[in-house]
Amino acid sequence: MAKNDLIGGALWEAYSKKVAARMDNPKNRGELTEADAKKLGGKLVIADHGAESCGDAVRLYWVVDAKTNVIKAARFKSFGCGTAIASSDMMSDLCVGKTVDEAAKITNIDVEKALRDTPETPAVPPQKMHCSVMAYDVIKKAVAQYKGVDLSALETETIVCECGRVSLGTIVDAIRLNDLKTVEDITHYTKAGGFCKSCIAPGGHEKRQHYLVDILRDTRAAMEKEKLHAGMETQEFSSMTLVRKLKAVEKILNEDLRPMLAADGGDVELVDLKESAGVVEIHVQYRGACMGCPSAGTNTLSAIETVLGQKLGVKIKVVAV
Repeated sequence: MAKNDLIGGALWEAYSKKVAARMDNPKNRGELTEADAKKLGGKLVIADHGAESCGDAVRLYWVVDAKTNVIKAARFKSFGCGTAIASSDMMSDLCVGKTVDEAAKITNIDVEKALRDTPETPAVPPQKMHCSVMAYDVIKKAVAQYKGVDLSALETETIVCECGRVSLGTIVDAIRLNDLKTVEDITHYTKAGGFCKSCIAPGGHEKRQHYLVDILRDTRAAMEKEKLHAGMETQEFSSMTLVRKLKAVEKILNEDLRPMLAADGGDVELVDLKESAGVVEIHVQYRGACMGCPSAGTNTLSAIETVLGQKLGVKIKVVAV
């Protein structure tokens, strides 16, 4: 087809020469049979995958050495567009010579990069990036079949951007660690949404479980809530309301003091809190073994005062009632 045809001009230029060559003359298109596997001394694996978004489908054939798990040969059949054919052809090349576990680590990004003419220029336009995802998915199916496990056992992450294979966890971490505020920021840091763009918001060519706009909104909301909570936690004791002061004291008793007293069978109960002349007077009542203990009015009382004073940053006086 000439460059000035319907698929010509700028759109034609968006495809690498390697993609064009493999579209027209794929090296690995075909099938492998049991006879081929016997000849190569390996096990035949056949896996199928279809893309609901575009109707394309690919069948992958492997011959695997059962002793070493090395893929000795790979072929494919593709029912779809030229990009799917080129991606499947390159995927087959990348599999040969690798172990099954090594092949499982091949991503659609690896396939796309291998199809580039130059390292910095994408091999296909963004809207066709999803075609290389089929290559990734069919490898996973072949691995699962060879190992005799369910495909779900190999999927450990929720993928949001299928084109870039970017997980939900990666996106949330990027937002939190880098304080990202826009979808454009997410794309810059993770590449999610930088290809076919279906994962950015509802309405794209393929429906998603998660969208970047929703992940950003929910993560930012959680961050703000945590920030507010942290602000309350670090609020100066003197500026707190009485209720919050009591809660702050109770929190320290629970986390720092009660475990120590419980080790000897004792406990302490917060009864009241009063303030006078810059001193916070905390009234407590001993329980269990602390009741009547000789050190309850001396060492134990002093320890409680010290811990509360250090944690609250104010002068504390503890009164046993």
